[in-house]
Amino acid sequence: MQSNAKTVKEYINSLPEDRKKVIANIRKVILDHLPKGFEEVMNYGMIGYVVPHKLYPDGYHCNPAQPLPFINLASQKNYISLYHLALYKGTLLDWFTDAWNESSAKKLDMGRCCIRFKKPEDIPYELIGKLASKMSPKQWIEAYEKNIKK
Repeated sequence: MQSNAKTVKEYINSLPEDRKKVIANIRKVILDHLPKGFEEVMNYGMIGYVVPHKLYPDGYHCNPAQPLPFINLASQKNYISLYHLALYKGTLLDWFTDAWNESSAKKLDMGRCCIRFKKPEDIPYELIGKLASKMSPKQWIEAYEKNIKK
């Protein structure tokens, strides 16, 4: 479900009460752990954490007018989704799946780069913080150019 919100605050305020707190908590964890250089924006109808054009002028290969996405956070109809692009064809995937299995008894519900949380009580906030901290913008650009951008 894409939002038409123009700001993160507007996006969070538009959510149902039970989702506001969860999205705000995940956002806080990401902001507390995200390396310097990434910026928080609204993109693709979600909260996004991106490498801004001032650090990576090429932008996103799918749409160079957009900054290079890194993490997105969204409230979907039946779950909360956390998209971490470095998990797609990236070196973080093995680390993340191992860390998930060590920290959670729940089965990992994940697509290529989308982690889905159906129950708020199953969200591993500490692990999300560690995941957010694993790459600097420079490291993400290098991984992106090597593994994704063609």
